[in-house]
Amino acid sequence: MAPKDIIDTLAGIEPGSTLDAIRARRLQARENAQKSYLALFEPVDAGDISLTERAAVAAFVTGLHGESPVSAFYRDKLAANADGAPLLDAINAEIERGKTSGPYGAYPAGPLSIENKAGLIYRVSAERKPVLGARLVAALEHAHLLVFHPRDAASADMKALLAAGWSATGIVTLSQLVAFLSFQVRVVSGLRTLAAASA
Repeated sequence: MAPKDIIDTLAGIEPGSTLDAIRARRLQARENAQKSYLALFEPVDAGDISLTERAAVAAFVTGLHGESPVSAFYRDKLAANADGAPLLDAINAEIERGKTSGPYGAYPAGPLSIENKAGLIYRVSAERKPVLGARLVAALEHAHLLVFHPRDAASADMKALLAAGWSATGIVTLSQLVAFLSFQVRVVSGLRTLAAASA
C-alpha cells in the first residue's frame, strides 16, 4: 500500500473532497511533490545526511516559517529520530533566535540595488553548539541563509559546510531539502486557506 500523500495529510484533505479534486487536476505536480518528500525524508539509503539531521533541519526551517501543522509534523519527526530531548530543545531555541522576516540581501550595483535590504545574519548560539555538533551548526546557518538571504549565498558558505564535514552531495541534498520545505509550507498554507474559505 502506497504511503498517504504528505501534503494531503498536512493540509487535512480527505479523499473525494473539493480540495482533493482540485489537486487531482495537477496530478503530475501532486505525484512529484510526494516523490520529493519520500526521497528527502524516507530515502532507501540516507547516504551523506542522516535521518536525524534531515529531521532537525526540517524542524528548524519549518519553524522559521511560523507555527503550522507542517512545523508540528517535523518537530514530531525529529522527536522520533533524535537521541533524546536535548536536540529538539536546541532546535526549538534556535528557531526563536533565528525568526525574522525577509528576504534580505544585496544585488550587484545597478537598477536592482534599490531593492537591497539588510537583515539578521544568523549564527547558532555558542551554548547550543555542543548539543548540535559542527555539521548541524553549519547546516542550520546555511538553511537560514537560503530562507532569508537567498541572494547572498556565496562560495564561502559552501566552504563552511565542507569544513564542518559536509560532502558536495550532502550540500546539494541539504539545499534541495530547504527548497522543498519552503515549497511545502506554502502549498499546505494555501490549501488550508482554501479549505477554510469554502467551509
